[in-house]
Order: sequence, then C-alpha cells, then structure tokens
Amino acid sequence: MRNVLLAIDGSKPSEETAKFVARLPHFDPVDLTVVSVVHRRFVHASYSTNELIEKAYEQDRANAMKSLERVALLFEGANVQVKTELLEGVVGESIVEKAKEIKADLVVVGATGHSQISRMLLGSISDFVATHAPCSVLVVRPEGLPANGEPLKVCLGYEGTGPCQAALEELMESPWRGQTELNVVLVAACLNEVYADSNCVEHYKKELAGAKEQLEEVSDHVTTHFLEDVHYGEAITRFVETHGINLVVLGETPRSQFSRFLLGSTSQYVLRHVPCSVWITRNRMIEGLKHKRVESSSKTALS
Repeated sequence: MRNVLLAIDGSKPSEETAKFVARLPHFDPVDLTVVSVVHRRFVHASYSTNELIEKAYEQDRANAMKSLERVALLFEGANVQVKTELLEGVVGESIVEKAKEIKADLVVVGATGHSQISRMLLGSISDFVATHAPCSVLVVRPEGLPANGEPLKVCLGYEGTGPCQAALEELMESPWRGQTELNVVLVAACLNEVYADSNCVEHYKKELAGAKEQLEEVSDHVTTHFLEDVHYGEAITRFVETHGINLVVLGETPRSQFSRFLLGSTSQYVLRHVPCSVWITRNRMIEGLKHKRVESSSKTALS
C-alpha cells in the first residue's frame, strides 16, 4: 500500500472514509492522491437554463476544492505524501482511469446505503470501481467502522488458494498490532458424509494454522475460524454480522476486461451483502501471473 488513490465527493460519509484511510497502518511512506470528480452536464435548452447549469458546475468545483483541502489536512504529520486533484468527467470511469494513470496499488472509495436493499443495488460508483479497477480496491462503509477507542475487527477469507494467499500477503504489508483483531475464516463446502473419514478436515486446519503463523508476524491478535457451509459468500456474510466485523479482506483472481463485466463472483456477493467495508485484493496475483509468464509456464507463482 505505497501508492493509494482516494476518491471523495464532499459528503460526510466521504470524509469518514478519508479518516479511516488516515488510521490504516503502513510500514513504508505512502503516496496518496486524493481526487474529486465533477461531472459537467450538457443539455439542449435555452440560454438561461445553460447559464444556471454553468453556475451550478462552478459551485460544484468550488465545493470540491474545499473538500479536497479539508481531507488533505487529515494527513498532516503522517508519513504520507498527499496530492490533490480535481477531475472532470463521469465519476466511476474517471476514478478507474486515474488509477491506471498513476499505477495505483489501492483505490479507496466510499459506499453509502445502510439497508440490505440499498447494498444490493447495482450500478453504484463503488460497485463500478470495484469491478473495473486494475488494482486492489477498498470500499469503505462508514456506518460499519468502529467507534473511537474500539478495536478494528478484520476478517480474512482464506482457503489456501493463490488469490487467498495473495490477499494474506497483501494484508501483511501493514503492521496490524495494537487495537486490531485479525480473524482468518476458512469455509469448507465439501464436508459431508463422503468426506467424514478422510483427511479433508485436517488439511483445512493445517491451512488455517499456516495462515495464522504468517499473520502473527504483523499482528498480536490472530484468531482462526473453521466453518462448514455450502455457500462461501453467505457463510462469510453471517460471520461478519455475528462477530461485528469492520473490514473483510478477500483475494480475487485477475480477470479479462470482458469477464469483469460478469457478476456473481464471491467478492461481488460479499461486497453487496456485508454491512461493513470490503478490501478486494488483486495486486499480488497480478504480479504473480507476470512472474509466472516470465520464468516458466511449468511453475506457479503462488501455491
């Protein structure tokens, strides 16, 4: 998390998102680009109507600049180099293009909507960015963040696969000591009478133990959880709700531009159903796949 793009819109939830980013731990200095997007609307109307629209646009620009200044102040004294920029265009597309331009490691956007129905609505800016960004994405739900003085409860969905291990390694790039509780959750969907006498359970428990051992290098509080469920996304969602989780971390396999338009993946399901923030990690899988292509097609980048 060295090159971060934070998108804000001047709203109170947006500034709460910025405050959450300010409290995230990191080992190395961070280059933080804070952007706000103003969308100029064009309509075929009378001169007077267009004049009103232009005045509204200029007011939006002025408000956005003030918001950028307020957010920049939140990072004063931190090990963060802050740049602010006002963008013009369609909001979601502008954020994704800026992430590509600056080669961001992480894009942070806020999400609004407190009810289950509002979380499931498609087409939101946060949903667009999470689906199309070329890097890891953190979608922050301010209403699910811990109050001052309360620990940050993090849940890592883990099963030992490449994307999950990549998510774990990306999580390890930050020091989570102090008031942070890391929960590693493994959901086993194959457990039934056929597997009752096999070593399947033992294999899963070894995966969890290995994940815990790695995370203990950066955290004082790591707890593992072994769940049996036929639906991974539903199991993670129930765990989040019953344990008061503030942040879910999920690994995702990089996909083609076409397949990013297809919905239904675990990360998409969790993003739309959990009441807390979601961090979808992609960077290390992308790096791994590149490494794999360079070295040998017979070797895997992550095991």
